[in-house]
Amino acid sequence: MEYNSLRLKRPLTVSEIVTVHYFEYASSYAFPGESHDFWEFLYVDKGSLFVTAGSTRRELSQGELIFHAPGEFHALEANGSVAPNLVVVSFCCQCPDMELFRGRTFRVGPTERSLLARIVRESTSAFSTPLNDPWTSGLERAERAPYGGEQLLGAALEELLIRLLRRETPEPPPELSAGADDVVDKVLRYLEERLSQPLTLEQVCQDNLISRSQLQKLFRTRTGGGVMAQFGRMRIDEARRMIRTGGSNMTEIAAALGYQSLYYFSRQFKKHTGMSPTEYAHSVKMLSEGLDGRSCKPSAPGCS
Repeated sequence: MEYNSLRLKRPLTVSEIVTVHYFEYASSYAFPGESHDFWEFLYVDKGSLFVTAGSTRRELSQGELIFHAPGEFHALEANGSVAPNLVVVSFCCQCPDMELFRGRTFRVGPTERSLLARIVRESTSAFSTPLNDPWTSGLERAERAPYGGEQLLGAALEELLIRLLRRETPEPPPELSAGADDVVDKVLRYLEERLSQPLTLEQVCQDNLISRSQLQKLFRTRTGGGVMAQFGRMRIDEARRMIRTGGSNMTEIAAALGYQSLYYFSRQFKKHTGMSPTEYAHSVKMLSEGLDGRSCKPSAPGCS
C-alpha cells in the first residue's frame, strides 16, 4: 500500500515574540502610552483599569482582554482604588485574519486563561528577562532553558489566537439556529460569572428572560444535558483548576464555589471525576490536566 502524507494547514503562525509581561501595578499607576509596529494584547488578571486604544478610552475588568494593532496608540491608567494585575504580550504575526482583532475586546474563559498561564510560565523558564520589568524592549534567552520552551510558548499563543478567532467564525450545529446559539452562549457566560453562587434553574431563566422549557431544550441540543448539569460541570472544572494551581485548600475551594459543605463538594467532585478532591490532587490525572505538574504559588507570575 502506498501512503501519502498530508501537509498540515497552518493559517496562523506567530513568527516572533517581542515581550511577555506579568505586572502587579499599584492602584495609582499610569502609563502615558506608546505605539509600535507589532501586535500586543493586554489581559486583566485582577482588578480593573482604564485603557486608551487610539481615540477610545474604556474600562477593562478582570477576565477581559484587549488587542492593540500595529501602529495603534495605547495607554493605561489604574482606577485609583484597585491595584491591577496584567498580562501583556507583544508579538509579530502576518496572518491577514489578525485584522479581526483590531479594536477588539474579549471576555476570556477558563481555556483561554489556561493558555495565558502557559504563556507566562514558559516565558519565565525560557527567558532570563524579568517579566515585571516595564522597560523591557526585548527578551533574552535563559542559559538553561527547558527543551522546547519557546516552541511551547509559541504553540500556546497560537492556540489562544485561534480559539479567539473561532468566536468570529462560529460553526453552530445544524439543529441550532444562530439566534439559539447566541442564547446558549449568553447563558453560559452568565453561569461562568456566577460559579460561586447557589443558582436555581428558575433564577437562571428569570435573569435571562427565557422560559424553562425553551432553555432546557436549547441546552440539551447544544450540550446533551440540562442547564444545571452544565453548571455543575463548570463548577467542578473550576475546582479542578483551583486544585491544580494550589493556592487554596479543599475547604476554601468548596466555599469559593458556593458549596454548602465540604462533604457535599466532595460528593459532587467524585460524581463528575470518579475520584475525591484529595485523590485528584495526588493523581497523574491532575498532572496531565495541568500545565506542567507544578503548583503555581500565589506570589509567582501568572497566578490569579
